[in-house]
Amino acid sequence: MKPTTVIGFLGSTLDAAKFGPSRWNKWRPTVSICMQEDLRVDRFVLIHGSYHRRLAEFVMQDIRDVSPETEVVPHVMDFEDAWDFEEVYGKLLDFAREFEFDPDTHDYLIHITTGTHVAQICLFLLTEARYLPGKLLQTQPQKGAPQPIGTWASIDLDLSRYDSIASRFAEASVESTNFLKSGIETRNAAFNRMIEEIEQVAVRSRAPILLMGPTGAGKSQLVRKVYELKKLRHQVEGPFVEVNCATLKGDSAMSALFGHKKGAFTGAVQDRPGLLKSADKGLLFLDEIGELGLDEQAMILRAIEEGRFLPVGADTEAKSEFQLIAGTNRNLMDEVAAGNFREDLFARLNLWTFALPGLAERREDIEPNLDYELERFAEREGTRVTFNKEARDRYLAFAESPSARWQGNFRDLAASVTRMATLCPTGRIDREAVDFETGRLARFWSGDKAEIVVLTDLLGKDRVATIDPFDRVQLEYVIEVCRRSTNLSDAGRTLFAASREQRTSTNDSDRLRKYLAKFGLEWTALVK
Repeated sequence: MKPTTVIGFLGSTLDAAKFGPSRWNKWRPTVSICMQEDLRVDRFVLIHGSYHRRLAEFVMQDIRDVSPETEVVPHVMDFEDAWDFEEVYGKLLDFAREFEFDPDTHDYLIHITTGTHVAQICLFLLTEARYLPGKLLQTQPQKGAPQPIGTWASIDLDLSRYDSIASRFAEASVESTNFLKSGIETRNAAFNRMIEEIEQVAVRSRAPILLMGPTGAGKSQLVRKVYELKKLRHQVEGPFVEVNCATLKGDSAMSALFGHKKGAFTGAVQDRPGLLKSADKGLLFLDEIGELGLDEQAMILRAIEEGRFLPVGADTEAKSEFQLIAGTNRNLMDEVAAGNFREDLFARLNLWTFALPGLAERREDIEPNLDYELERFAEREGTRVTFNKEARDRYLAFAESPSARWQGNFRDLAASVTRMATLCPTGRIDREAVDFETGRLARFWSGDKAEIVVLTDLLGKDRVATIDPFDRVQLEYVIEVCRRSTNLSDAGRTLFAASREQRTSTNDSDRLRKYLAKFGLEWTALVK
């Protein structure tokens, strides 16, 4: 058999006992290891602090008395704070790296019954990571036993019966990654690897994250999912605060971000906490951070590094602890070179930088996202819509082709699905609807804006604002059909093709005329 070495902490409470014979009536975990009949301990490395040196010498002598063949090796390890994970893990890691392990010729048992809970957890992690190449050793007292020897058990994390633990961790990681992808079974390998890395960073770090990518690539949705994931893991307590920095201009930007005191400027009739303060204990998403002015950038940098900032008109600083995620569709390195973005802020944000690809770079992901958008429409409108097979194949052939530019990325796709789903009266998107929609997208991407309906040109901005988005999509479609038809009756036949076959009498032109009149429109105004 290989010689066995036990490594463990001195139990400052459990191993302590009064001097004298009565101590042998008490279960002391460190001493009990060497009293086991079925466990031979050739060497015991006893870790203890300087403060407990006398207790360590006392325990070491008792081990020698009950197990003369055991070599006891004291190892002094002092902690400024024995409950500080970083300090304890760091010093134990240094110990593991310096210790001369020889797993081929020696067996090692890592005792995790003694020591603080932090020390026990760190020993487990180091053993699981194989920095300590051995088995875990647990001891406990045995009720009703005549002597306080207790029992012991070893845990070999390499054995197959513990694979279920690793599998549960792996499953949890997959669940987190799918969570960030909103459950979409994306197929782009590079994108999936990036999401896996973002998931690891999100749950293991509070450092700032920078998301770069074109408008509509899904930055906002991803950040919200990151927040929800951290909330599930109990890593944030505060709210999710999203800010589009492009909307913060001039003097109001400072007040919106950092708050102001009453009377700080004209119109400041009361104190305002500001968005950074609102994000305390939570997550702050500064989208389009490249739009911020240099003064605001400087204050953001200090708020990130020190958690402090000065509200407008205040004499004392405010405090806020938040995790920052920044988004931009600009190349910030170019902005730094041009003097438009602070180099020190970019350096602070650039620890974790991820470039989200546009939809045109992920054409294999269009199909799963198509299904996702249909599900979103069903949840939003309470109506489930599907494609017939021919229509679906035709749409995907167009959407995945090189000619599909997807300039607006996922916003273009979402709008496209919404239009088709809204305008199919039977709940099934057919080939005609697909042809109409793909033609619309092709014209839009080619710059032929004359063929694209702009409701504000017909009704005015104020009137359009009073129309529900659902009705706007439908009205745009009706106007497009009207412009492509020879007369009112022709347009009516196209628009009411399904329902007209179920009626004994038809007056499609009158029906269309009344629909347009609801919005103050006439046929003649549309076909000019």
